[in-house]
Amino acid sequence: MPRYQPPSAIVSPRFIGVPTFARLPLIRTLEDVDVAFIGVPFDTGVALRTGGRFAPNAIRAASVMLRQYNPRLQVKPFDVLSCVDYGDLDIVPGYIIPSYEVIQREVAKVVDGGVIPILLGGDHSCTLPHLRAMRSHGPVAVIDFDAHTDAWDSFFGERYNAGTWMRRAIEEGLVDTAHSIEVGLRGQLFGPEDWTSLTDELGLAYITTAEIFEQGVPAVTKTIMERVGGRPAFVSFDIDVIDPSYAPGTGTLEAGGLTSYQAINILSQMRGLDVVGADMIEVIPAYDPAEVTANLAANLMYEVLSLIAVKRGHA
Repeated sequence: MPRYQPPSAIVSPRFIGVPTFARLPLIRTLEDVDVAFIGVPFDTGVALRTGGRFAPNAIRAASVMLRQYNPRLQVKPFDVLSCVDYGDLDIVPGYIIPSYEVIQREVAKVVDGGVIPILLGGDHSCTLPHLRAMRSHGPVAVIDFDAHTDAWDSFFGERYNAGTWMRRAIEEGLVDTAHSIEVGLRGQLFGPEDWTSLTDELGLAYITTAEIFEQGVPAVTKTIMERVGGRPAFVSFDIDVIDPSYAPGTGTLEAGGLTSYQAINILSQMRGLDVVGADMIEVIPAYDPAEVTANLAANLMYEVLSLIAVKRGHA
């Protein structure tokens, strides 16, 4: 049996103890660990709503309801994987470059120790240092669930923020563009090139929210898996890909998004994906009545964990 697991909710009530992800042990160790959940409480890279710095603890608190068995993937992830809550990284509030250095350095220790990081942000600017920390895997296939491309050259004249991380990651050779894809784009644009440049200039594929509704989840999942093609994958999940009616607690609301069921269903159909890292981004608890956004975020990362367990269990 894995060394680190959650306690049984039948023995220990869910409201007992300090909240950790899925009630995992709060311990900063890499020994006998397969997956580490890591809080990245940084939100200085956003252009509108701040408050993502409080998301890691909100997601942890909402995750206490997660149970052992995933019926969609027919796996008990905590029986396959030894998992810990690694705690939060000591970012530098208000300073993006020093925070990048901290995030990259600390996450790289986890990756180089053979542990898969699942990172709880934080705003989407954090994904750049997350990917920098993955260098030992080489360029990774990035599956970015997002309403926005985050691939501008600059935002308000600045090169490093939540709207530019994807372009910077590609420029730094961190993204295997031929096997990467953005999923769930929607909303108004500055011009058609906001989307077409992903393919024409950067070499990425993309699927819009409209195409997901038109084609259906099985067809879209097939497109994603064919694009990744078995490559090591990093799953970045911006919660704003979900419709605001299901996930109001986020920074840049876009009407007409995915349902929570569609998002969970897409992930659960990605069986065989070789996940080497993931992050959950842009949850803002202050705008999250009844913790519905945090609860969804926790469930989505549980699906990612289950994908890792399925892959590990059949390796």
